[in-house]
Amino acid sequence: MNIKSLLSPDCVLFQHQCASKKRLLETIASHLCDYNTNLDPSNVFSALIARERLGSTGIGKGIAIPHCRIEDCTQTMGVLVTLETPIDFNAIDEEPVDIIFVLVVPEGNHQDHLKTLAALAETFSSEECLKRIRASQSTQELYEIATSQ
Repeated sequence: MNIKSLLSPDCVLFQHQCASKKRLLETIASHLCDYNTNLDPSNVFSALIARERLGSTGIGKGIAIPHCRIEDCTQTMGVLVTLETPIDFNAIDEEPVDIIFVLVVPEGNHQDHLKTLAALAETFSSEECLKRIRASQSTQELYEIATSQ
């Protein structure tokens, strides 16, 4: 799995300001749908929230990987966000989150969904990767760091 295949430069939000998980997921769903017009932002938001109700996607170390399957989705895609101020995400280590990678996959793509989630979790568990992401100074630099993994 290569992050570059999931992420376009338009789907990177650098040092975004947001006060809550719900508002963040709503913003991300809307942003993703701005660049993928076959998707409905309310459907993406609802699917992300439904997944969060099953258990937080905050994996620890300030990282969250919200994910969902969408019927109208034709390809696996992502949105990468860094936050100016970390927010509560009910993460497993109870630490606030400042790096979020949202993954949206086609409805029937179960096996690839799981493989991609595992690869993202591995990528974002690297201390070196996290240091570089947190030290990034622009949207372009953040994109370049993420897609070089």
